[in-house]
Amino acid sequence: MRSNQFIAGAAAAFLLSGCALLPGGAPAPLDTFELSAPQLQSKSRRSRIQILVAEPSALKALDGQNIVIKPSPASIQFLRGAQWADRLPRIVQARLAETFQRSGGFGGVGKPGEGLAIDYQIIAEIRAFEVRVDGGGRANVEIFVKLLNDRNGTVRASRNFEASAPLPANGNEAYVAALDQAFGSVAAEILEWTDSQI
Repeated sequence: MRSNQFIAGAAAAFLLSGCALLPGGAPAPLDTFELSAPQLQSKSRRSRIQILVAEPSALKALDGQNIVIKPSPASIQFLRGAQWADRLPRIVQARLAETFQRSGGFGGVGKPGEGLAIDYQIIAEIRAFEVRVDGGGRANVEIFVKLLNDRNGTVRASRNFEASAPLPANGNEAYVAALDQAFGSVAAEILEWTDSQI
């Protein structure tokens, strides 16, 4: 119990601390972070199906470069001194596409404008992508996915994917590492589920 209180207290102090200033009064540069695609074993079979990964939708708090922190279920803050390298939906789109490409199980995988003759679209909604510092601290990622048949415009299947990862420590790098771990689990599940549906 005391360790949970310590983590939550330390996280709150970290969040409330201001950005350090460089000599001359200029603000220190923000720590900038990326996500990684999970390392998966390549599939032995390869289909001719071509997949398009659309840019996910998200509420305003998640549709930017801010890294979301939730000190309680009903409140949102942004991690001070840190940012994503691009808008979060664009990063998630790129890493999901990379996950599908690395699997080697599809005839083609791409994003809009890349000239593929698409069979299916991955339509995603980012519902949670946050570090929760209440109750001991953990990173939580939740993505709802629809598998759209691009030939006839019907939804083949849909499912919600969610994963959590514990915070290994306090600080920007530890928080993002936990988010990256949770996202990797979700991305791998989305890939396996899609492969089972088509």
